Amino acid sequence: ARIDLHGMTQERAHAALLRFLRKQQGEGARLVLVITGKGARASVATQDGERGVLRRAVPHWLALPEFRAYVIGFEAAHIGHGGEGALYVRVRRAG
Repeated sequence: ARIDLHGMTQERAHAALLRFLRKQQGEGARLVLVITGKGARASVATQDGERGVLRRAVPHWLALPEFRAYVIGFEAAHIGHGGEGALYVRVRRAG
């Protein structure tokens, strides 16, 4: 299973990721793909001038207490699955 967060606000992406992981755990998923995007290209300015906000934020979110019930760990995705702009997330078994 996969979720594509890029283009979302941080608030929307955080809520969507939590819902997605909860659902995938309930369905017995063991590994999911989370696409954050690599950040806007240098020629495209974001509202706050930052690039790759979700790419930096998602790993921090996955370590938060609210995600611990769903996440065992994560790692950068293979280039064919998004490379720097995506993560493989290991889903904890429902307990």
